[in-house]
Amino acid sequence: MRAAPTILHLDMDAFYASAEQAAKPSLRGKAVVVGGLGPRGVVATASYEARRFGVHSAMPMGQARRLAPHAAYLVPRFRLYREVSEQVMALLRALSPLVEPLSLDEAFVDLEAGEAAWDEVSAEAVGMRLRADIRRVTGLTGSVGLAASKMVAKIASEEAKPDGLVLIRPGTERALLAPKSVRILPGVGPATGDHLRRAGILTVAEIAEAGEDELVRLLGKAHGGHLYAMALAHDERPVVAERDSKSVSVEDTYDVDIHDRVRVRMEVQRLADRCVERLRGAGRSGRTVVLKVRRYDFSTLTRSETLRGPTDDPAVVREAAARLLEAVDTTGGVRLLGVGVSGLADYTQEDLFAQAAAAEEAEDVDRDTAVAQEEAAEEAAPAEQPAERRWMAGHDVRHAEFGAGWVQGSGVGRVTVRFETPYSTGPGRVRTFAVDDPELEPADPLPLVEL
Repeated sequence: MRAAPTILHLDMDAFYASAEQAAKPSLRGKAVVVGGLGPRGVVATASYEARRFGVHSAMPMGQARRLAPHAAYLVPRFRLYREVSEQVMALLRALSPLVEPLSLDEAFVDLEAGEAAWDEVSAEAVGMRLRADIRRVTGLTGSVGLAASKMVAKIASEEAKPDGLVLIRPGTERALLAPKSVRILPGVGPATGDHLRRAGILTVAEIAEAGEDELVRLLGKAHGGHLYAMALAHDERPVVAERDSKSVSVEDTYDVDIHDRVRVRMEVQRLADRCVERLRGAGRSGRTVVLKVRRYDFSTLTRSETLRGPTDDPAVVREAAARLLEAVDTTGGVRLLGVGVSGLADYTQEDLFAQAAAAEEAEDVDRDTAVAQEEAAEEAAPAEQPAERRWMAGHDVRHAEFGAGWVQGSGVGRVTVRFETPYSTGPGRVRTFAVDDPELEPADPLPLVEL
């Protein structure tokens, strides 16, 4: 582990929800929940105002509505989130050639490799400047952790939330970690936490005191040894910059293990759509679909299927992932799911059978609602109605007379729109239209900061 706190971890604060609040003046300072809005939907992100009611990511949307009935519930707008993420990642790459994105809203940066920082003072100055630049460019806030290792930097950014900066001085890591719950360590979810609790191990200090042999006996060689090293603040993992990818993948870790097989299938479908979005965003296609399942006992299974040719068709990837899932036993619960595509190519060799299947599903899937995909079919208009006439809560519209706005809700042949933009000085006016009003059209998201 290096001698200076020059590993920076950035985590954007409640990213999706914060972006929606920035885009919609009427929602600023209010509870906002982003995710799938149907009865089987899940929360993708909750604003800090919504979290006060107990709402959190991966929670069933029905439960969220019971906890925060007056919150604004919106379908994700991944195009906007990707655009903001690209702005943030550009700021990080200006600091160092070693930037390791973990998701749209999270990344590690090796400041020393970019000669941006070399000691505590310079690292803290970079972190403060980065936070100011993010607010200036995107209008959003991010929390920064600085430490000598990736693990501690990530813990520091969690302590900095929201909109803060925490620097952990080298040599103080063990004292910082010792009194904290074992759950603060990466890889310690509810199942592992309960296993340790039954053994009388509740804090990081007690993991260190138990010793490596005891951890291996309790959790197995790989997991036990890794957890013991983390408890001693030993983390030598380097920041790995993006390379020309040989695969594209997405995965989610769940706060609570998923036991419902139907929910597992829907999560796999959602991840497959997100994976294809990334695949298409990179202008690539691939021929091998990979499913990753980490079960309640931390055992990880990987299954793959190679197609007849490269594809970037979401229906093909969803079907392949579903077939792979059928061969995996998820009875005891699932803590992580992932879907990936490898064997990448710059072209697509169309599969005629897949095209037929995709045509049957085309009316049921809105590609901008990957997190809400499982209920898109329920909210969709009849097959003969053009897909663009489906008005999703939170999505952008433009009216010939009233200008730019966003959908507050729709149903019974009507759609309610609030006319405001990120640059409005206050909440906009609300009007209701027929769903087939020819003067109302879907629109692209506006930048959060006026150019």
